[in-house]
Amino acid sequence: MIEKIDRYYLEILSVKSLKNKKKPHANLSIELLKKENFDLNKFFYKQVGKKYQWIDRLIWDDLTWQKYTSNDNLKTYILKYNNNLAGYFELILNKELKECEIAYFGILEEFFDKGFGGYLLSKAIKFGFDLNVKRVWVHTCTLDHPNAIKNYKSRGMKIFKNETLERQAI
Repeated sequence: MIEKIDRYYLEILSVKSLKNKKKPHANLSIELLKKENFDLNKFFYKQVGKKYQWIDRLIWDDLTWQKYTSNDNLKTYILKYNNNLAGYFELILNKELKECEIAYFGILEEFFDKGFGGYLLSKAIKFGFDLNVKRVWVHTCTLDHPNAIKNYKSRGMKIFKNETLERQAI
């Protein structure tokens, strides 16, 4: 059976356009992950992505993960709630184009519906612009959490491209 997936590309062109979501809880913190700690990137990719069919990196071995996370243009941030892991995002800087992609973004399921996603996305966009870029962008699709595209739009991001993909249903 063929499955249709809608993919959306969203961007924000100025930090001034950011509709910031305030910190919903005093015990939230965001930390920049050290490059050598690839296990957390791997953990979040698997845990956040398991319900949304994030599958392309599941075949990566540890060496591939290490190589990916050691890239100087990659920054990974971890959201903690009461010192417990709650979510993450990866930013990939493209210096030539002066843009930053939010490559992966997500909250662990036990922290849904607490307002963490809007706050974390606000920080992802702000930290992206802190890298001296003209644009922060992301892509999402209909396989992702239904609130994903709503969150991106609520923070001030606009769709600049969309496409429909077809694949064999998993």
